[in-house]
Amino acid sequence: MEFRQLKTFQVVAATASFTQAAAVLNYAQSSVTAQIQALEKELGVPLFDRIGRATRLNESGRQMLVYANKLLDLAEEAQATLSTPGKVEGVLSIGAPETVCTYRLPAVLRQFRSSYPAVQLSFRPMLDVDLFASVKKGSIDAGFLLQEPLKSNSIEVENLVDEPLLVISAADHPLTRLPVVTAEHLEGETLLLTESGCGYRHLFEQEFTREGVYSLVKLEFNSIEAIKQCVMAGLGIGFLPQVAVAKEIEQEKLCALRWERPFKVNTQMIYNREKWHSPVLKAFLKICREFLIK
Repeated sequence: MEFRQLKTFQVVAATASFTQAAAVLNYAQSSVTAQIQALEKELGVPLFDRIGRATRLNESGRQMLVYANKLLDLAEEAQATLSTPGKVEGVLSIGAPETVCTYRLPAVLRQFRSSYPAVQLSFRPMLDVDLFASVKKGSIDAGFLLQEPLKSNSIEVENLVDEPLLVISAADHPLTRLPVVTAEHLEGETLLLTESGCGYRHLFEQEFTREGVYSLVKLEFNSIEAIKQCVMAGLGIGFLPQVAVAKEIEQEKLCALRWERPFKVNTQMIYNREKWHSPVLKAFLKICREFLIK
């Protein structure tokens, strides 16, 4: 059993794809396939269910992933401990939802790359629900959530930024003239919403359940930019973080409706407290705190 095989197995498990794993690792796909087959042969059990193009861990694979994460973590710890003291190098994998990727992390990533050019940074846009699971499994080193404050026994959570949420419309929508807007005013409207795995969408939907408003059409998007463009075109009402729409509101392309109650979530940084914190991870967390805590 080789560490190279374990790393390849870990990446295939995280991406659920031999093709994507090959791209991440900069291997030929045939090399990824050969390494996984060799590992399965040595263990005497298959690790993945391959149905059509889908690649998913089976029960043996899920058990093996726990050991692979521990072995690779220990190997990284040993290498960092015995190599040149104080030198920050290696691989760092992080994940974040679209809003955090676009509006909070660019300055952090620029500073990190400038300070630690020897670090190979692997970045994955992910939904909140997938992020938490990935950090808990150890398939990514750190993640960012955009949701209500989270508490966990296994995952370390740090609140970084308060994020107001706004109900938005086109600048010429009739609702912009109301002094206060409630759920009842949106009856019969089309709601343009983020994906169901989004950490804050349910806050808006709860308002309608609370007020008994069910006559709504919901359209789901996987792109914040698409929601903004459709709202500006008058296709419906949106619900997005203030940081994502501040520019368009200032330019009067969008309008924040005067909702009766404020909505707020937090940008939160999460990492596994049970996993060894490499110098690379510690350096990244430090820069995040310096740039994002407000």
